[in-house]
Amino acid sequence: MSKTVTIKLTKINPQAKFFNIINEFGDEIANDVPKSLLIRGISYEVSEDTEMLIIESIGECKLKKVFPLIEFDPIQYAKATYKQSLTGCVWKHLKNPIIYNSFYNAIKPYIIEYPFSYKFQDEILQNVIDYTKVYKYSQDGINSFNNVNKIEVDDIWFNKAVLYNGQQSSGVLELVPKPLNNLNVYSSYPIFNTYSKTILYTKSDNFYQYNTFWSIVKNKNQPLFIKTCENDSIDKEVNQKNMDYNLKSFKKEPLRAKELKIRHIFDNRSDTHLVSQFIVSPSQISYK
Repeated sequence: MSKTVTIKLTKINPQAKFFNIINEFGDEIANDVPKSLLIRGISYEVSEDTEMLIIESIGECKLKKVFPLIEFDPIQYAKATYKQSLTGCVWKHLKNPIIYNSFYNAIKPYIIEYPFSYKFQDEILQNVIDYTKVYKYSQDGINSFNNVNKIEVDDIWFNKAVLYNGQQSSGVLELVPKPLNNLNVYSSYPIFNTYSKTILYTKSDNFYQYNTFWSIVKNKNQPLFIKTCENDSIDKEVNQKNMDYNLKSFKKEPLRAKELKIRHIFDNRSDTHLVSQFIVSPSQISYK
């Protein structure tokens, strides 16, 4: 035997988009139900012995609530309207002192962009030298923040970079540490991927450095960046359709202009604390 239950969503945080619905026995009623469908109202067939439904949002903002099955007035159901709630998904800070850019178990990128302005003549970027302190912390016995219980590491740094000016862009550069005492692996770089180029960086005298870049823009009449639709906190992302990551044996266009922007991104882990201090971009005057 089965019975029909009707669900109508009246209040939820705007970050919640899709939901799973199960009963108290763990049986799946529906998966990946969009919020718009629940706002309009939807009915499901459930087993006769079901007395409660559990509605759980999926994605970054995870919420779960148990609803007992009760009878309702059809007129009251028809009048029920959806109201947006901003209190259903609150981030609690400092619960884990060794994570930094992780929210709701999802890594969020740490992005820092440096602008450079040259003088009268155009200049060609030669390499990038960055002074950043990278720390890893450990938990103490009471699971609280301890700013002395840390080590400074050499093999962790920003994992992506984008170098660009008004008409040129390096595309997405995947940054990996230089392999030690392994010439065979070292000679395999740069690695040309579909939507990025993997290059090596080194750390010497507390400076991180890299220099394997050139402009890969296909068409200067097309934008270098597009607006992301995934995260409103990120102002832009590389327009990959206008980038050519294929190997260029001879025709490599240097980054040459009267200004330059270096965008560093850290989004592949959350157990490390990056303290950015200053950056240097050695360049030479380009005569034409």
